[in-house]
Amino acid sequence: MNEPNRDNLPLLCLRLGAFLCFAGWTWVHYYWEAPYGVLLWQDSTFDLASRFGLSWEEFVGTGANDGVVQKWLARIWWLYLACAVLSLTVRRTSRFQISGLVLGSGLLIWLSYAKYVAAIRQPPMFIEHGGQMLIPILLVLALVFGVRHRCTTIMAMIALIMTFAGHGLYAVGAWPTPASFSAMTTLILGVEYPTTQTLLRIAGTLDFIVCLGICFPLTRKVSAVYATAWGFLTAIARPVAGMSWQLNYWGADQYLHEAVLRAPHFLIPLYLLLIWREPKDEPL
Repeated sequence: MNEPNRDNLPLLCLRLGAFLCFAGWTWVHYYWEAPYGVLLWQDSTFDLASRFGLSWEEFVGTGANDGVVQKWLARIWWLYLACAVLSLTVRRTSRFQISGLVLGSGLLIWLSYAKYVAAIRQPPMFIEHGGQMLIPILLVLALVFGVRHRCTTIMAMIALIMTFAGHGLYAVGAWPTPASFSAMTTLILGVEYPTTQTLLRIAGTLDFIVCLGICFPLTRKVSAVYATAWGFLTAIARPVAGMSWQLNYWGADQYLHEAVLRAPHFLIPLYLLLIWREPKDEPL
């Protein structure tokens, strides 16, 4: 297989990862509510707005979706949709498209920071979004430098380590384990709470082992295999645990996007696995 052809599949992983991540967050912003309220509904933000001549009524609104902040939050989904399209169409020669994806990564970083602030500034909340925040940058690096370039693979390893370290910190109880972790495990496996906690501690420990294993040539392939499988299972756990035949649209409108936006969690390690599968590839 010649060089360009064998690079198509790894590049496709990054394109799909970026597209699905932006598509999932597009649905969140369009159908639900953007998570930026914790950053915007503050006195300091209003003070900034007042310098531009906005009154309190104009800033917060007097009804549904008629304030500046509400209007802005209701329309930002267009930016995520545009980034989703860019993920599929971006070309190495287009500076405009490349710049758009870089700005898209900035959007995801801002979003992750908002979730971090909303979670009372718990570091794992920000760290675990590493794969999502960096997937557009990964795609840009793959297009500009190549899917096998050292910069691209190192950035992918950083994104993977951030995601699994963030999950691991929550799972082992270094920070309070989110109730959703326990609820999904209990519902899917049908086990009692003590067993659920034991399983989460084991999974968290394995998360840290993957973070270490991905750094060494001898263990990086098996670590990438595990990360791909576990990233996929944890992504689909949301709709599997939440969807039901009794719900409108089977609950797809409420839970399916939770798996879609987490696509980088398994597509980034899959990209690394595809890069590392040929024995002739030089180790980092």
